[in-house]
Amino acid sequence: MKRNVGGLDRIVRGVLGIWLVVVGVAAYSEDERERAAIAAIAGLGLLQNVLTGFCGGNLLFGLDTTAGEDDACSLE
Repeated sequence: MKRNVGGLDRIVRGVLGIWLVVVGVAAYSEDERERAAIAAIAGLGLLQNVLTGFCGGNLLFGLDTTAGEDDACSLE
């Protein structure tokens, strides 16, 4: 898979992903399991985008936020 997530997009996804996982844990501790599951799955999905540098949604819409980046800084 070709990378299509980079730069500021990657940072924002990382911050939102961590925040959503924390929201999921907090919701689970308050016995709101449906909200916890939704938040945790969304957060883990964003963190997966950060780690792999690939987003299926970006591919579907033809977006690429890696413009001008060097592949040497890739996590792959």
